[in-house]
Order: sequence, then C-alpha cells, then structure tokens
Amino acid sequence: MDGIFWQGLLAATVAGLITGVGGFMIFLKKRYSQDEINFMLNIAAGVMLAASFFSLLVPAMGRILQFDPDIHVAGFWYIGAVFAGVALVWILNAVLPHEHNNMGHHGLGGFNLRTAWLFIIAITLHKIPEGLAVGVAYSAEDFMNPDSLVVGIALHNIPEGLTIAISLVAAKCSRLKAALTAAAIGMIQPLGAVLGLLTMGMSEKIVPLGMAMAGGTLLFVVVNEILPETYDTKKSNRAAFALFLGFIFMTYLNIVLH
Repeated sequence: MDGIFWQGLLAATVAGLITGVGGFMIFLKKRYSQDEINFMLNIAAGVMLAASFFSLLVPAMGRILQFDPDIHVAGFWYIGAVFAGVALVWILNAVLPHEHNNMGHHGLGGFNLRTAWLFIIAITLHKIPEGLAVGVAYSAEDFMNPDSLVVGIALHNIPEGLTIAISLVAAKCSRLKAALTAAAIGMIQPLGAVLGLLTMGMSEKIVPLGMAMAGGTLLFVVVNEILPETYDTKKSNRAAFALFLGFIFMTYLNIVLH
C-alpha cells in the first residue's frame, strides 16, 4: 500500500502542476479570445468524458457485477456509487460560493469576494474530484492502468490553468502572480488524491465503488460545470468538433496505455 500511496500522490502532484503550465501560457500571447479558450476547454471536456467512462466507470462496472449473484442488486450498488459521486460535487457546488462566466453566481450568499476569485473557486472545486479520481485509480491498479486517467486529467488542467491566469490578469494582477496562482491552485489535486488513496485502502470492495463514485464526480464536472460555460449555440459545430476531438484522443490513449 505504501508504494501505491506514494505513486498516486506523485501522479496527482504532477497532474496538478500541469495547471501551472497552463497558467504560464499567459505569457505566450497578449490576448486570448473567448473562442480560443472555449475550444481548448471543450477538448478538455471530451478528454474528461472518455477518462471517466473508460478509466473509471467501465472497469468499476465489471468488478461491482461480481459483488452479488443477483445482477439487479449489483446494478443498484453501481448506480448508487455513481449517484453518490454526482451528489458529492453537487452539494459542494451548491454550498461553496463561486462564479461562472455565463451561469452567474452559485453557492451560498453573503460572501464579498471579487468576481475573478469567485470564478477561480469554481475551477478549484474541480480539482478535488479530479484528485480523488487519481487516488482511486491508483488504489485499483491491480485491475486497471491509471496512467491514461492521469494523462487525461493533466491535459485537462492546461486550459483550466490558462483560464485562471486570464481571469486574474483581467482583475489587474500581474501575469507572473496570475501564473503562480494557477500553479498553486493545481496543488489542491494531491489533497483529493490523498483522500481517495486513504479511503480506498480500507477494503478491497470499496475500490470499485470508489471508482464508480469518482467517475460520477468527473461526469458532473463536465456536464454541469464545463459544457454549459463553453458550448456556444451559435458555434455548436466548432464546440462539438472540439469535444469529439478530445474524446477520440483520450479513447485512443486509453487503448494504448491499457
């Protein structure tokens, strides 16, 4: 378990640091258009969808179906775990104050924070389930390869880091401070990984349930947080192309690294 713990923590840390790579991309161009950001985030959404299905939800389904000879009981275990993951992020989303560009203010009121920081809290919320997914994946490395999931999450972190940096520069922060803040926010991911690694170490049966739960958290992030912000109905073909591009790339990566 010790070896798995440190491997998972290292993988989550590296993936989190890639958020900083995205943050430092603020120095590459004077200005990024919203269309460019949306295109990158839609690719990232496709990557995350494929990662959640092929690296977490599908392998978990196979294992959970072995829990009980009654396939209906096993199915309820699986659905319950996925729903628990969705519910976890849904509750965090409902309670913690944060801001979206298109969807406005979410969470409890009464917090006097600048819009840029509320937006950054929204992205920070993503880091917890992503780190959790990495920790769970490493706990399950006996019957799955966690590498494709880690690579997918790392790729997903690049446009998120850039988005953080752009928001802070727009709020009058220096480019260096904005890039460093993006890197620091990426370090939330290892904390989520520690939670996943410690929890999954309690029982062998918890691991596939945790995988299904982690898959549910990633699905919620993509469907409720990323796509509503980036899917422009006037440019739906472009958005769909980016989503499929990310999905196909991650599917291929999962096959190669399986």
